Amino acid sequence: MASPSDPAVPAEAIEPAPRRRNLSPWASWSLHLRSVVDEDPCPDAAAAVPAWRERVRTRLAAMLGSPPPAVPLDPEVTDEVDAGDHVRRRILYDVEPTMSVPAYLLVPKDRLAGPPGPAVLAVHGHGPGKEMICGLTGPAQEHYALQLVRLGYVVLTPDLRCFGERQDPQWSPEVHKYDCDWNLVAATMAGAVPLAQNLWDLQRSVDLLVAHPLVDPARIAVAGLSYGATMSLFLAATDDRIGAVIVSGYLSSWRAAHSVPWNMCGSQVLPGQLGRLEHLDVASLIAPRPILVESGTEDPLFPVDTARATVASLRRVYAALGADPGRVEHDVFEGGHRWNGARTEAFLAGPW
Repeated sequence: MASPSDPAVPAEAIEPAPRRRNLSPWASWSLHLRSVVDEDPCPDAAAAVPAWRERVRTRLAAMLGSPPPAVPLDPEVTDEVDAGDHVRRRILYDVEPTMSVPAYLLVPKDRLAGPPGPAVLAVHGHGPGKEMICGLTGPAQEHYALQLVRLGYVVLTPDLRCFGERQDPQWSPEVHKYDCDWNLVAATMAGAVPLAQNLWDLQRSVDLLVAHPLVDPARIAVAGLSYGATMSLFLAATDDRIGAVIVSGYLSSWRAAHSVPWNMCGSQVLPGQLGRLEHLDVASLIAPRPILVESGTEDPLFPVDTARATVASLRRVYAALGADPGRVEHDVFEGGHRWNGARTEAFLAGPW
């Protein structure tokens, strides 16, 4: 047997060349993200798009799972405030046997006596919940529920799970700013999905609006920023009662959004979605209804170039489905990850 000093034995057999190893879960995720190939991408041939969309619908339904059993909403108005040009009512309603939703219902004063008219379900993003979008806290740019009620719409603004009044008090801001992570753990152990849980709550919120005497059931829109846009997109994709949707600071792609380390939340993803369900796929289920997408040129979370490409693809999907591609509007504005609202009035005043 040759000894280590024997020149016939290659040095690398004794001391292997250094091997690149990775100890970072984030780096591993990033490499995986770049390697994913879509299993069923949107086809180029227009004739194949309708069948593709039905496959998307089937995949989405499977990922969401079965909804919980419905319970009576049993709505209760617990407070009413004169907010000047509108009335703000705090209401509670049930969505599951063990879960209720707090929300504000904003009603323009000139709508208080009827007749039934249009309404918007305004969905908040990460932050303090319904309080901010109703103008009770935070910067004016984020007060989009306030903008909507001042445009004449009845506006319902529920707190999503883990936000606002639904943030568990034991999680102090210093310890756990949002308890989304805890909810993800609990849902995972129970075989549930947080996104599907919040989607159910929003579908029940639509039930509330449909039954409200001041609301025309055929004229209900949904609007949201960031996580609120995630939920607005999924709600419009799964509930045909939504006539129009505003998606602000979100529509782009999973790959682009989740390549940012701090843009991760367990409440806005679905098991097995990567490579099987893209933003475009979900948005395709909204056709032929109108959608307004807002994208900031400096948004670090949802890159504007990816948003432009997704919007262009969505317009092709609309055309392939026989819908007007002009119903896909894109407001690209100078700024970051925020609500813009410059085209909200004109968009909602259009046909839907």
